[in-house]
Amino acid sequence: MSSLDVARIRAISLDLDDTLWPVWPVIARAEEALCAWLAQHAPRTAARFPDGTALRAPLKRLWSERPDLRVDLGALRRESLRLALQASGDDPHLAEAGYACFYAARQRVELFGDALAALEFLAARYPVVAVTNGNADVDAAGVGRFFRAHLGAARLGFAKPDARIFHAAADAAGVAPATVLHVGDDALLDVRGALDAGLQAAWVNRGAAPWPEDVPPPHAAVPDLRALCALLGQVASG
Repeated sequence: MSSLDVARIRAISLDLDDTLWPVWPVIARAEEALCAWLAQHAPRTAARFPDGTALRAPLKRLWSERPDLRVDLGALRRESLRLALQASGDDPHLAEAGYACFYAARQRVELFGDALAALEFLAARYPVVAVTNGNADVDAAGVGRFFRAHLGAARLGFAKPDARIFHAAADAAGVAPATVLHVGDDALLDVRGALDAGLQAAWVNRGAAPWPEDVPPPHAAVPDLRALCALLGQVASG
């Protein structure tokens, strides 16, 4: 049974990756685009790092060695590319242009089938604020019109589950944190972070995963955004 208090909701904060679209197919296509770019502009790097799996090796190493970059995935990706170019004997200054190729492809997302209708439903009823640790751009993704604001960890300097990013979302919507419903797919980053920040939380569990036993439960758990909208409508009219 949902413990969601719909009467309390004055705004929605919404995760992007794996909530509105599946992220790993997008990353895979962006990495393919980057590999093709490297083959043309930095052939030695392309030979040493021929695919996305190989390109992720310096990325993972940097994640461990440079915790200061974890809040900015774009900077992390650029620096890992610079190191790959340098290690291969290519010009490390090519990292900016290479990342630009990756970033452009990373914005070509494919929405889940229920996402567009859900955005229309939510935006017609509440101010909606995007809250993401990633570097997707809602305007480039074609859904910017539904959002009051787009808050990214890289720009703010802090990331989910930090309470400050959820409080920033409430500020952007012009409401108190307690009146925001945060919607996302990640039990720790989205749900635990939102709960700790004083928000209500809805878990979008598209893969029917079990809830982690050591995490407080969300106010609502739904299999997709269509079910969330139905829940909001039913509870609000009930």
